[in-house]
Order: sequence, then C-alpha cells, then structure tokens
Amino acid sequence: MNQNNSQPSLLDKVGIPGKLGWGYLGILIFMMGDGVEQGWLSPYLIGRGMTIQQSASLFTAYGVTIAISSWFSGVLAEGFGPKKTMLMGLLLYILGTAGFVGLGMPDLHFGVMLITYAIRGFGYPLFAYSFLVWITYNSPREKLGRAVGWFWFVFTGGLNVFGAYYSSWAIINLGYLNTLWSSIFWVSLGALFALVLNRDKFKTSEARGESKAQELAKGLTIIKEEPKVLLGGIVRIINTTAQFAFPVFMPTYMATHGFSTTEWLQIWGTIFTANIAFNLIFGFVGDNFGWRNTVMWFGGFGCGVTTLLFYYSPALFGSSFWLVMLSGVLWGALLAGYVPLSALVPSLVKKDKGAAMAILNLGAGLAVFVGPAIVGLFIGSAGNEGVVWILAGLYFLSAILTRFITLPDNAKTAHHAEAVKTDPVVS
Repeated sequence: MNQNNSQPSLLDKVGIPGKLGWGYLGILIFMMGDGVEQGWLSPYLIGRGMTIQQSASLFTAYGVTIAISSWFSGVLAEGFGPKKTMLMGLLLYILGTAGFVGLGMPDLHFGVMLITYAIRGFGYPLFAYSFLVWITYNSPREKLGRAVGWFWFVFTGGLNVFGAYYSSWAIINLGYLNTLWSSIFWVSLGALFALVLNRDKFKTSEARGESKAQELAKGLTIIKEEPKVLLGGIVRIINTTAQFAFPVFMPTYMATHGFSTTEWLQIWGTIFTANIAFNLIFGFVGDNFGWRNTVMWFGGFGCGVTTLLFYYSPALFGSSFWLVMLSGVLWGALLAGYVPLSALVPSLVKKDKGAAMAILNLGAGLAVFVGPAIVGLFIGSAGNEGVVWILAGLYFLSAILTRFITLPDNAKTAHHAEAVKTDPVVS
C-alpha cells in the first residue's frame, strides 16, 4: 500500500495517507477482534449465574482501564513511538484475554475475571489511539479531516459492525469461550498489518530533543498551556456518552413499545452501519465547511435534536419499525459530526500533538463509563425520559463549548490557518 513514486496513490486521493494504508487495515482487523463480545458477554455471564452487580463491576473496571490507557496512548506514542506503544497494547490485550478466558471464565472466578478483564482494557486504546497520533503527525494538513475520518471508519466498522457480525456467526459455530479465544488471532493479524507491513516512520519526541519524562508531563500540563485542549477533551466525553448510555436502558424502553430484542439489535446495528459511512462524509465536510463548524452544528446541535427524536419516535410513530430505525440512523449519522474534533484539537498546538491527543483520547475512554454512570445515577429519580433529556442537554452544551475551540485567526482548518498567514486576503 505504500507508494514510492511521486504520483498520489488511490488511497491518497480518497483521503488515506498512502504510506499508512496497511495501518488502517490493521486497525480494522484488530478492532474486529476486540469487538467479539460486545453484544453478548454481560447476558451470557448473568445467565451462567453471575449477579447484575458483578457484571456491572466487571465493565466498570474495564472502563477505568480504557480511560487510563486512552490518556497514556497519546504521550507514550509521542515519547516511545506509535509502533512500540501499539505492540504494548497488543501484548496487554493477549495477556488479559488469556487470563480472562483461560483462568476466570471456566469456573466464573470473579476475582480473576475482574483483574484480567481490566488488563484487557489497556489493549485497544494503546493500539488504536497511538495510531491516531501517528495519523495526526504524518498526514497532510489539508487532508487531516479526511484522514481521521477514515480512522474512525475502520475503528467503528471493526468494533461495532464486523465484530458483531463475526461474533453472531462464531458463538453458534465455535461456542462462547472459543469465540473469545479467536479474538487473539484477529488482533494478532491486525498487528501484522499495522506493525510489520506498515513501513512508515515516526519521529519521536526524544528524536526532537525532548525527554520521555518531559513528554509524559506534557500529558497533564498541556491543558494549562492551552485550555482549549481541555474543552476539546470535555466535548469528546460528551460525543459518545449516549452511545454507552443507550444500551443500558433503551432495550427495555423499546420493549414497552412492542419492539423485541432482535428488532432493537437490528436498529442498533443499522445505526452504526450508517455511522461508519458518515465518519467518512464528515471528514470531507470538516475539511471544507470547517472543523469547528462541523462539530458544533452537525455533532453538538444535530445530536441534541436527534437524541430526543430517537427516544420519542416510538410514541410519535407507534409500531413503525422503519421510522423508529430512521430516527436512530439520523442520530448515528450526526454522531459522526464529531469526527473533525480529532483534527481540530491537535491543531491547537504547534508541536505537542501527542499530549493534546492524550486529552482527547482520555475523553473517549471516560465516555465508556460516564454513559452508564449517568443512567445509574438518574434513572431512578428522573426515569428514562429524564435521562434522555440529560443526554440531549449535554450535546447542546458541547455545541456551546466547541464555539470557544478556535484556531488562530478563527481559521476553519489548520491548512486554512497557514494560508491566512501567507496571504491575509484568504478568508
């Protein structure tokens, strides 16, 4: 996939940096392996005798390590290089999976399961988000929105689409435990593409004259030096909070309106099939309409409106499966409106992009348990409807916060900012 001639490759033409092409394929396959248990692990464990509280504790621990690992991915990738950080993620994933499936699952040894599933949680952020740092450094400025759009396309496609489709076949033909074991094959295959076949080079912070200790410190001090990065991190939490909140209460809510579990899963799967397509579309939109404008209007305001529409659609449209699905698909499509945030935030700083991405990645990790936590805290007092209004309110808040995440001279993109410096007539 790497091109040695001066002519742009097909990948370059569609917005994928040709020299990183194998890496994108590796992320897709790795995330497919990581997503094999997404839709069935919790009910499977409860069906085997674990309590709901134990299952919740398991996923809470998993969410905490994802959040920690998401933050470290940015600073470690810049300090040690993405390949070493991604390899670390692969090894932790394999170690955690082997312990979880081999030692914890057979006899439901909860203590072992809690520790090993938490170790597994360190894996995918170190692998995938380190590659995202690589993209932000080695992509042309004028195509950065498209490059990160393609990243979220393969990330979401692997995790929520291919992972779900594969597991629906594997649990029938291989069994539950063997399906989890097979994830090690898929993540290893993804690593082969991303770490071996991908030959692109990355200049670490040490090569730029900065120590690894300095780089780790910047993962914290960056928010003081550039407060807009902190705003970006908050917006990133809000971005996928509803994605992790909806599965906690929407299936039972939909059931009260006559929708079966199978129909809910079809709706949820279709939502993210649309989402991965719009990850690409909004990458292109962001490069033209402006990164901040896209996040603010399509992401924040659009998701606020469609969150409410999705919730009220069973009441508005009755038992019309297709209209309810359409409402959900609109929400999933506009969820991709946040894609340019991954181009906007690192472009706020000149050189410490890994530190800026660390904050953004931390926001992505925190959303994993912030969403369920909101449900747990408020559903008893506010009910389903109250929780949905809280989620919608957060989206509207993110639109307001994004208004203040400005590039120099209020430029639409980093490329546009450079053009303004060289030619003030550009607007």
